Amino acid sequence: MFFLYNLLVTFTGFCIKILAVFNPKIGQFVVGRKNVFDTLATRIDATDKTIWFHAASLGEYEQGLPLMEKMKSLYPNHKLVLTFFSPSGYEVRKNNTVADVTVYLPLDTKSNAEKFIDLAHPEMVFFIKYEYWPNYLKTLKSQSIATYLISGVFRKDQSFFKWYGGFYRKALDAFEHFFVQNSNSKDLLLQLGKSNVSVSGDTRFDRVAAILGKDNQLDFISEFKNKQLTIVVGSSWPKDEKILVNYINSSTQQVKFIIAPHNIKSDQIQELQKSITKKTVLFSDKEGKNLSEFDVFIIDTIGILTKIYSEADIAYVGGGFGNPGVHNLLEPATFGVPIVLGPNYSHFAEATALVNLGGCDVILNENDLKEIFDNLIQNTDVRREKGHICSTFVKMNTGALDIILNYISNRSLKKKVTVIIN
Repeated sequence: MFFLYNLLVTFTGFCIKILAVFNPKIGQFVVGRKNVFDTLATRIDATDKTIWFHAASLGEYEQGLPLMEKMKSLYPNHKLVLTFFSPSGYEVRKNNTVADVTVYLPLDTKSNAEKFIDLAHPEMVFFIKYEYWPNYLKTLKSQSIATYLISGVFRKDQSFFKWYGGFYRKALDAFEHFFVQNSNSKDLLLQLGKSNVSVSGDTRFDRVAAILGKDNQLDFISEFKNKQLTIVVGSSWPKDEKILVNYINSSTQQVKFIIAPHNIKSDQIQELQKSITKKTVLFSDKEGKNLSEFDVFIIDTIGILTKIYSEADIAYVGGGFGNPGVHNLLEPATFGVPIVLGPNYSHFAEATALVNLGGCDVILNENDLKEIFDNLIQNTDVRREKGHICSTFVKMNTGALDIILNYISNRSLKKKVTVIIN
């Protein structure tokens, strides 16, 4: 079975190189991996102590960030190596300040896994979310590098729990301990005979809770807001924007709007701006303007949405009209902001929980949006109650980081350790 897997990975790598000629994103995937080993050889000396974190993409990076920051502080003499699988994560966070070396993860071939681990020679490795790469896991296990799964989520539909999943079940033997988000995941692992498992929760709650202790002030947002009630639209897609723009253009409410689209391609931004009849300004065109005079602020840049949520009175989180669904709503939640989202949210446990608790309202169409927005705008008590539900939910679910760190601190670093976050 391992032979067939390696054959498939090799074939996939060949196909990707061909597709890269026609697809820019796949091109980034291929080109970005060309110099990984040279970078590791240049940036990491044989005498260096290292800790390796792996994130599939941007969301997993954010999930693992609190642990990265904590490990950086606890082990200042270690270099942190961060790898990404997808361009959407690497391109956004390749210049992060927490890691000493940031590169793509080479494809999961036997030779790549052995060479990468030889060059990085980690004492601890944190793989963040869903990344069960058999060759990397087999190599880590063969070198007696202890392996941990952090913030794991297991579901019955995964290959591990199918009759044909023996190959992947074998890969799980590399883990010394499983830290999972919920009791259902623990029960599924127990069915596989994995008793080395603890329910720790999700490190994302620790990350967003820590945001409150940071400086979230953005002077230009405060100037635009001008003490008026403000709705922040985060990570919106065209399906979200179509409904939202109709509301913005027709609304007579005394309210301002900040829109931070998921995609910030210039043609899409221009189309969005043209569709809005109220006075609108772009982030890229804000200099020299009196921002308080505008009704709508379009954020055509990345990296500041979290801080913008701190100024929100109401938040609309986009993605709920698409697949796989709504984007991260924990950031506005931690600021105590009531949230509105589209109907596709059931794959996200925190969204389902907040909808059931009443902190989030779900819309199916433009009429729903108008009714919910108008109610939230006009009713201060409703806004405060829903916002309180959201902030309390985040506070009540923190603590995963402490559980993980307590376990790690109780074992000796004399033995090489791998921590995989899922």
